[in-house]
Amino acid sequence: MTKIESVRTDFYLVPLETVLSDSTHGTIPHFELVTVRITDSDGVEGVGYTYAVNSGGAAFKVLIDGYLAPVVTGRDPDESERLWQDMWWAVHYSGRGGHATSAISAVDIAIWDLRAKRAGLPLWRFFGGYDPQVPVYAGGIDLDFSVEELLDQSDRFREEGFRAIKMKVGRPHLREDVERVRRMREHVGDDFPLMVDANMKWSADQAIRAARSLEEFNLLWIEEPTVPDDVAGHVRVVREGRTPVATGENMHTLYEFHALMAAGGLTYPEPDVTNCGGMTIFRKIGALAEAHNLPLTSHGVHDLTVHLLAAAPNRTYMEAHGFSLDKYIAHPMSVIDGFTTAPERPGHGVELDWAALERHRR
Repeated sequence: MTKIESVRTDFYLVPLETVLSDSTHGTIPHFELVTVRITDSDGVEGVGYTYAVNSGGAAFKVLIDGYLAPVVTGRDPDESERLWQDMWWAVHYSGRGGHATSAISAVDIAIWDLRAKRAGLPLWRFFGGYDPQVPVYAGGIDLDFSVEELLDQSDRFREEGFRAIKMKVGRPHLREDVERVRRMREHVGDDFPLMVDANMKWSADQAIRAARSLEEFNLLWIEEPTVPDDVAGHVRVVREGRTPVATGENMHTLYEFHALMAAGGLTYPEPDVTNCGGMTIFRKIGALAEAHNLPLTSHGVHDLTVHLLAAAPNRTYMEAHGFSLDKYIAHPMSVIDGFTTAPERPGHGVELDWAALERHRR
């Protein structure tokens, strides 16, 4: 029987070429990246990773090294469901989400990469396959951009092949958001898919007011209008705001997604594979969304997520995130006329440039 022989973690502080900004995290000059390399008894390696915004990444490494690596070492990687459950219960009392789930996610992603590589299949085919052509949107992290910078960015996105764009809202005064969205809508045209993201800035009442103020701009969705803990508030925003709601990047368990879907508090479930529990849980969230007849979107790490959405019949737009690893991978994602194609390389196909990352090690 093949067994997991070693688990290696590394922690990096990756600088961003442009300082980004949103309504809750403030300015973002870098992101924290934690990678996991799992090697089996045949020498096959699986790679996973997770990340944090401004703080917390070092804790992921501690959790993996001290608590999760001992759980999976010596075990059969094909028993990924049992391994996930054992990791979950190993850190359940100390986390039940948050840092613990992000740490589990990185290990789980590496295990799935290893399994698919052993099978000689790209992950999207290993998961069953649906359609390798995945619609993708550009996720701007641009709250503090001037209007001119915002519009220039939208032009660059379209030149890069994107046919849908998300912009940040949550400025100090709602009238500022309304004017910025107005300018963007005028710039991209009436029928161009446009989303906005408030990053949990508002209360439910404020979100409803904002949604109604932005209604004339025909938004595809408003993302994270309020904190994910406010289930009743989300239900009100969906019902009274008259604009679809996407949320999930700050929801770290399957149970949180179930509660919000069952209550009718979101329109587009939006898990992040690096913090929701990895590929094991992302796929369950996708199935849960399908059972609720909801379209599945995603947050972040597009190089990994493309496989999950390429295997999901209820998928919609995938986010191309501003925390890009393009400078550190062999095959950056390409976008052609609004779509990207899931790769055919075995596993997830993300080949990290470890030497380039080395200068950012912490």
